[in-house]
Amino acid sequence: MHLGAASMLGATGANASKNRIPGNYDVLAYSNEDLKEVSSIGFTVHNIVVSDPTIVTEENIKEIKEKFHKNSLLIGNSRGRYGGGLVHPDENIRKETITFVKNTCVVSAKIGCHSTYLRPGSINPNGPWQPHPENHSDEVFERLINSTKDIASVAESEGMMLLLEGAYVSPIFSAKRAKEFIDAVGSKNLKFNQDPVNFISNLEQAYNTKDFLEEFFTLLGEHTISADLKDFTVVDSLLLKFEEEYLGSGMMDQVYFLKRMQEICPDAHILIEHIPREKFEPSYAETLKFSEKAGITWDKY
Repeated sequence: MHLGAASMLGATGANASKNRIPGNYDVLAYSNEDLKEVSSIGFTVHNIVVSDPTIVTEENIKEIKEKFHKNSLLIGNSRGRYGGGLVHPDENIRKETITFVKNTCVVSAKIGCHSTYLRPGSINPNGPWQPHPENHSDEVFERLINSTKDIASVAESEGMMLLLEGAYVSPIFSAKRAKEFIDAVGSKNLKFNQDPVNFISNLEQAYNTKDFLEEFFTLLGEHTISADLKDFTVVDSLLLKFEEEYLGSGMMDQVYFLKRMQEICPDAHILIEHIPREKFEPSYAETLKFSEKAGITWDKY
């Protein structure tokens, strides 16, 4: 497995503000200095963000590949900036988003990405990872299936893997729902990204993370090709509340998580995400501690 950074360079909207990254920052702006900083910590892979796949030129693609190789980094998955449009009730917006993801598949394949994200989205206008009463409905689920079937035809022709992400607040809210979705779409190019912190929804899961994790590995192991590494904690309050926590200070059984990832997908990219840029180095050090306990030796570039 390769250990990398999923958002050190602001590659996901969830942490861009923490890293003081402009909202439109993407792979076209990655500098040699940026990538050198990633590799100097010890990471061997970083993902990319795509704001507009239609403006990426052949020269851009050549430069991106050269910069990553020069800095001894693999190009990980691509993450397009397309919000929650795959489940939008407005058919025009949904079709525009489908076209965006199709174009991202084409560009990502040319760049040499590991895969491209399939973000399930949300009906909430405030963002694709925000809750909404309709997100868990069958109607929204079917809309996402139809959108993905349309995209999958292009992904298959380009040889690009669609990397399904999920979260309890989204239409893909559990391991079982993710498995139902993958089966319903029926594409060999639809895969899964293990990101268990996103799915924590009750105290039983929070206090028994090994059992919680195993459901994801049992149901989705054969579809898994990567994982996001992060942690969480239960906030002391009357109303139930979870918050993300720095690696080494949370409640997730990371040793078990890494062991199972090694067993089901020894070629996976494991990417630390959702922390400020200055926290990636200590998080890398904490991950090495977990790795030693799990008996894992990370692959080199």
